[in-house]
Amino acid sequence: MNETGWIVAAILAGLGLLAFAFRAGLLAAFGYELQRIEPQRSTHDELRGAVDDFRRDGQVVREDRDRIGGLFDLAELEVSDVMVHRTNMRSVNADNPPEAVVREILQSPHTRMPLWKGSLDNIVGVLHAKDLLRALNDVGNDFSRIDVMRIASKPWFVPDTTTLQEQLNAFLRRKAHFAVVVDEYGEVEGLVTLEDIIEEIVGEIADEHDIEIQGVKQEADGSVVVDGTVPIRDLNRALDWNLPDEEATTIAGLVIHETQSIPEEKQAFTFHGKRFVVMKRDKNRIARLRIRPAGEN
Repeated sequence: MNETGWIVAAILAGLGLLAFAFRAGLLAAFGYELQRIEPQRSTHDELRGAVDDFRRDGQVVREDRDRIGGLFDLAELEVSDVMVHRTNMRSVNADNPPEAVVREILQSPHTRMPLWKGSLDNIVGVLHAKDLLRALNDVGNDFSRIDVMRIASKPWFVPDTTTLQEQLNAFLRRKAHFAVVVDEYGEVEGLVTLEDIIEEIVGEIADEHDIEIQGVKQEADGSVVVDGTVPIRDLNRALDWNLPDEEATTIAGLVIHETQSIPEEKQAFTFHGKRFVVMKRDKNRIARLRIRPAGEN
């Protein structure tokens, strides 16, 4: 735009402001006032705001509040927030002898197990225990005659940025229960199941085959001993805490994020109204923490 153009634009802008001021003055003379129009809140925001109000007023019991909040969270959380991380993921090397593979799967508390070859980043199949039992029955329980790759189903890979709402819809659409989570480079980050997503709504689901994970232990002195891998969201739900989970998924990740370091054993930190003491460190990983209210020693 040349100099003349800038002058014309400035004049038009000034005239626009004068016209606005004139209209505002005219309306004021008749007792009216111009007010700023606030953007309309979405139905989602309105409902979440109502739940928050009920929570503050004590009108919703804790369990119901968590379930309602969990429904809203499905559109905001990603599968990486609820997945079983690869460091905790049980899997089987498909190149092992058939007898070793079969025994490992049958001894697992899980219904489905990923199979890999070469490295964990090369998931080649998912084996369902029920399919394995049928195959064993067909060969007279002769482990040596089992070809696990013929029994296994094709693995389903999903991006770690998929929202829980999208993944839930995909599970239902495909009538599937299990997916392998990968990052943008295609490397395996963990696994997510239909049960993981449902638990975000209804809370922990346990059955007679579940093995209790001793990740959270309430001590007699009122403190809580927590494994570093315990998700912050699970801890908040179990103890009715409000630790932030925007920057970290696990409680160890939260401590590392807040301290910007990997603390040594016996180091203590205070933030978010809690006192965190590192009880055990395993190489570069915080293995166990003791947590108590910040006002206590």
